[in-house]
Amino acid sequence: MSLMAEGVQVTREIRAPADRLWEMVADVTRMGEWSPETESTQWLRGATAARPGASFRGTNRNGTKRWKSVATIVEADPGRVLRFRVKAGGLNVAEWSYQFEPIPAGCRVTESWTDRRNPVLKLVSGRVTGVADRASHNRRGMEETLQRLAAAAEEPATP
Repeated sequence: MSLMAEGVQVTREIRAPADRLWEMVADVTRMGEWSPETESTQWLRGATAARPGASFRGTNRNGTKRWKSVATIVEADPGRVLRFRVKAGGLNVAEWSYQFEPIPAGCRVTESWTDRRNPVLKLVSGRVTGVADRASHNRRGMEETLQRLAAAAEEPATP
């Protein structure tokens, strides 16, 4: 019997070009502007841009709970997709991706999360993060992330 990975996908249409939205998301140092759970991110080991193999550290919070993780970019196709895998303590945690599909009114952005934790890590991470139902929690966070991204991208340019 094989276990199916748990995952969540949220899609939103945003009135901005795919290339611009990709650049906003691919600048992972800005992730705290979009994600309600991310406090900050920083590139690691000399990385400065989203390229396969580049890594970054994320500092996250949920209420009074705080934790760090390390993500590695596995796919970076400007204007199309950004995908990274997250580990904590060297253990697999999740895979996140953002897909960008041009549409006449701008872009359809799909944010996806796939749980890559083993059963023991699922138990431990609930205590560390204060999140018992990670899928529901992430769905809410992803909806807020895309709402914040849309608000920033759709702002009228100031002269």
